[in-house]
Amino acid sequence: MAVKIASVDQGSAAEQAGIVADSVLLSADGNPINDMLDYQFYTANPKMELAVRIGGKLQYLTIEKQEYEPLGCNFESYLIDQHHSCKNHCMFCFIDQMPKGMRESLYFKDDDERLSFLFGNYVTLTNLSEHEVQRIMKMHISPINISVHTMNPQLRVRMMANKRAGEVLSYLNDFADAGIQMNCQLVLCRGINDGEELRYSLDKLMELHPAVQSVAAVPAGLTAHRKGLYPLVAYDKETAAQTLDILEEYGQKCLDKFGVRLVYPGDEWFLLAEREIPSAEYYDEFLQLENGVGMWRLYHDNFLEELQHTKPLLFPKRMDVVTGTMAAPLIQQMAQKAQQRHKMLKVEVHAIRNDFFGGNVGVAGLVTATDIIKQCKGKLTSKLLGVPEVMLRTEQDKFLDDITVEELEKELKVKIKILPADGAGCLRGMLGLKDE
Repeated sequence: MAVKIASVDQGSAAEQAGIVADSVLLSADGNPINDMLDYQFYTANPKMELAVRIGGKLQYLTIEKQEYEPLGCNFESYLIDQHHSCKNHCMFCFIDQMPKGMRESLYFKDDDERLSFLFGNYVTLTNLSEHEVQRIMKMHISPINISVHTMNPQLRVRMMANKRAGEVLSYLNDFADAGIQMNCQLVLCRGINDGEELRYSLDKLMELHPAVQSVAAVPAGLTAHRKGLYPLVAYDKETAAQTLDILEEYGQKCLDKFGVRLVYPGDEWFLLAEREIPSAEYYDEFLQLENGVGMWRLYHDNFLEELQHTKPLLFPKRMDVVTGTMAAPLIQQMAQKAQQRHKMLKVEVHAIRNDFFGGNVGVAGLVTATDIIKQCKGKLTSKLLGVPEVMLRTEQDKFLDDITVEELEKELKVKIKILPADGAGCLRGMLGLKDE
């Protein structure tokens, strides 16, 4: 595959070799360049030969630079080619449960192994060709994050509605043999892949340790927009406790056998079962934070540690803070701790019920401005509203429902303060301190 170069960095090795915008890069040391992984891997060497078409003329250029120094070529898209979209139809897919009318990008389902390596996205492996499997092992792309859900091939086909879903589980063994580390996740659906099926999956994943370095288990998120979808039932206190017992049992087995817990329940299990969140030691290296595993504990501990190093406020400070129903008890507890130390601080925490999605969705990251307006208008105690950064897209300008920060400020007649997701940063935001 030939890839078109959009621009070349000034002073880079590419520019010095005569490569210009609109040149076409064909290969590096005979290796075809198809996407960003190929480009980064094959141009890392200090010396290479590039096949490049410049002004329509094929040229072979010898490049010399520092090892891992960027070559200096830029492309129209970060991955160079298009994202790989998901080919599954999982019975628990959250995107299928989203209401209409949100921004178009939110409805795109990615299932791209390159995004797994570059950004930590999870992939199901059903998209992989044999060439891509071999490339992962050749380039030693590690770790790779895999949405496993179940190690039962037949059940995986049923859950994901993809005939390849079962057979591609063999890639886990191939990756393990090649020394590729894997972080795995299990999205559990009540009565389907929990119970004895969960035990089976955990037994199989334990066999792949140390290549499998972590297994996160989270309950499927269900919204009120499931018309025509598989009739899943949300976990309640009793069934959450039963599932948590299995996860804890296997975590202890792994701790005894391997010295690490390996199996990590998402925070939701403890909250649903109304059990105490474990200490930081429980989570080892916090490998599955993006899956909501250990976020409660890490936020709690970092907030309190930072609190001990803050000096008392000299002037009164008032703020309202919004969060999801799941995090609300924690945020309220931390706000009380902060107010005990800082007598001139007043923080009012508002738990926002997720009417936009409905169902059992309680995470802060899925709270919309629509619900904030409905539930906070006329009820705020200050002119400053703290909004967790996880409620906004990466640019920190829009909520999931496409309402901007500025629009929310006008609607509620407040100034919005975006609060970092980590405990220490959130405390500093509450106190009005500059980020360190």
